[in-house]
Amino acid sequence: MLKILLIRHSMTAGNRLGRYIGSRTDEPLCEEGILLLGKFSSPPVQRVFVSPMRRCLETAGILFPGTEKEEEVLLKECDFGIFENKNYQELSGNPEYQAWIDSSGTLPFPEGESQEMFQKRCVRGFARCVEQCLKGGLHTAALVVHGGTIMSILGACADADRSYFDWQVKNAQGYEVLVEEKKWRESQKIQVAGKYTQEGFDKTW
Repeated sequence: MLKILLIRHSMTAGNRLGRYIGSRTDEPLCEEGILLLGKFSSPPVQRVFVSPMRRCLETAGILFPGTEKEEEVLLKECDFGIFENKNYQELSGNPEYQAWIDSSGTLPFPEGESQEMFQKRCVRGFARCVEQCLKGGLHTAALVVHGGTIMSILGACADADRSYFDWQVKNAQGYEVLVEEKKWRESQKIQVAGKYTQEGFDKTW
C-alpha cells in the first residue's frame, strides 16, 4: 500500500487578498505563510513531488528539508486566463466573470484552461508520480502542489461520492490518500484516509 500526502502550498500575498493565483503568477510565500509552516512537523516520506511554482518549492523545502524532491510540471495550478491575479472585487461587473460564476465554474477561463483540461492534466501528473513510486517500491510520498491541483486529483480519482469543489483545502493543509496497486491498475481509484490540519497533522500521520 502506497501512502501519499497531497499538501497545498502555504500562503502567498495573493492568497491573502483572495486573488486567483494560477500558473501565470510565480509569487513566493509571504511572511505569514512561512510562519504558518513553522507550526507543522515534516512527516516521514521517501519522496516529494512538487509543482515547479516558487510557492510550492519553498513550501516543500521547509516541510521536507532532507528529502529527495522531483518537480512535475503537470501539477501546476490552473491557468486562470484574464482572471489571473485578480480577486472578486476587481472582477465585479466583468460580464465574462459573471458568466463563469453563473456556470458554477464549469465554463473555461477566458484565454485560460477549462476545468476539464486542467483536471485531465493534473491526473496525468499524479499518475506519473504514482507510477514512479510503485515501480520504485516506495511506501510513502508527498505531493506539494496547489489547491486546484488537489481538487482535480481527488475529484477524478477519489473513491468517494464528492464533487470537485468538495475537496477545497486551506493553505498548508491537505489529505492523505492510499493507493492499492491492483485497484489503481484497474480503475485509477484511490482511498482518502483523512484530512490534515495544523491541529491533527502530526498525530494522524
